[in-house]
Amino acid sequence: MIDLAGALRLMLVTDDDLLAGRDIVDVCAGAVRGGVTAVELRLKHARDDELLAAAARLVHDLPVPVLVNDRVDVALAAGAAGVHLGAADLPPELARRIVPAGFIVGASVGLAAEVARAASADYWGIGPLHATATKHDAGAALGIEGATGFLRRAGGKPCVLIGGVTPEDVKPAFDAGFAGVAVVRGILGAADVEAAARGYAR
Repeated sequence: MIDLAGALRLMLVTDDDLLAGRDIVDVCAGAVRGGVTAVELRLKHARDDELLAAAARLVHDLPVPVLVNDRVDVALAAGAAGVHLGAADLPPELARRIVPAGFIVGASVGLAAEVARAASADYWGIGPLHATATKHDAGAALGIEGATGFLRRAGGKPCVLIGGVTPEDVKPAFDAGFAGVAVVRGILGAADVEAAARGYAR
């Protein structure tokens, strides 16, 4: 049984462009050595077979939970721990009908209209905290106060803060009651991902 709150403390979200040709398993393994506690596989430019192969490799090689962005089918086929669903994806309530017990379903929340849709998810990814270049449809920056407003509507479920999160944002996030932070560029954009992850983990 996965300790969900513990797994969400420092989530790495992958990005095709920021990987810049580096091997995804090597990069994610380095980030895990630096303190990353979960990996969300997000590869927007990958073919289905490439996405499945990457997911299967990560599940096999990493000692932390792996979730797949958007694709319930790929997550199930690869044996991943769960899936993260955005506002345009399969609703979490419907995903529940086709996933086994214990399979993690996360949902993105950044607008009031997304709250009810995400109610049946196990955790929320709330953001963007700051303006972000890695997800062009992320919406307007919420700031810590706006993000905390959504956290209060989560009904006690664990939430991660995402969207341009820097190491300086980690303490305010935990102080506000977030279970953790999700990071893309702050780790993947670094030449030394292990050191970058350690900067967040500290």
